[in-house]
Amino acid sequence: MLTTSEILKRVRRIEIKTRGLSNHIFAGEYHSAFKGRGMSFSEVREYTPGDDVKAIDWNVTARFSHPFVKVFEEERELTVMLLVDVSSSSLFGTQQRSKRELITEIGAVISFSAATNNDKVGAIFFSDKIEKFIPPKKGRSHILRIIRELIALEPAASSKGTDIQMALDYLNNILKKRTIAFLLSDFVSKPYEASLQLSARKHDLVGIHVYDKYDRELPPAGLVQVMDAESGQMAWVDTDDKIVRNKYTESFEEHKKYCIHSFRKSGASLLKVRTDEDYVKVLQGFFKGR
Repeated sequence: MLTTSEILKRVRRIEIKTRGLSNHIFAGEYHSAFKGRGMSFSEVREYTPGDDVKAIDWNVTARFSHPFVKVFEEERELTVMLLVDVSSSSLFGTQQRSKRELITEIGAVISFSAATNNDKVGAIFFSDKIEKFIPPKKGRSHILRIIRELIALEPAASSKGTDIQMALDYLNNILKKRTIAFLLSDFVSKPYEASLQLSARKHDLVGIHVYDKYDRELPPAGLVQVMDAESGQMAWVDTDDKIVRNKYTESFEEHKKYCIHSFRKSGASLLKVRTDEDYVKVLQGFFKGR
């Protein structure tokens, strides 16, 4: 359990790193990737050569005897929701960081990018139940609260696993207006395809699949005792057995195929980031490609 002092230090470190990324790399790309709800009238100004003649305000033009055009601006304010998997399997990591640490950094970058564009940000933290809901709001102190929870929130002792379908159903029920929803998880969950399709119709949904190298590959390390992080069950595994290692990899690949198929069928986007990869490049590629 982290002390308050340790949490605050980590919040500050993450703020410095991710806010810098948001300001210098992602803010403009985020703005371009996620459009507002339309255009609204802002003001009129004098016509200059090259302006669209369709934008001429004839009433103002008649009043001043020379042409004026209407200026429109994007109705920008959006709501961004982070759906964050805080189940025990997210604590796993063998490379540069754990899956939870990667989720925290990505969530912080998205939050600061949204805040830079004056959008509201909220969060739903879940395991096999809703652990915490933070309603969407604006402001730096609100973003820091979300980061604090990303770092420190632990699932309830009674939590046993991950239920993405339940989290998506909660999103659909609690937020009636369209939002940009980022689902950050390792997707080790009960089936969720039906709720994913409904969520993708109601919201702009983006899945971010975080995983570790050893989620896919079992290293040959002899006979080892392993524990399922979510069920707590213990088992002995002969990691030198090629058949065991192959089945382990096959299981991960089947899981990955289900994720890709489910998101593709729903029309939602899915990004994949490994704990030892540069998530900045993955996010940049996604934002630029929209």
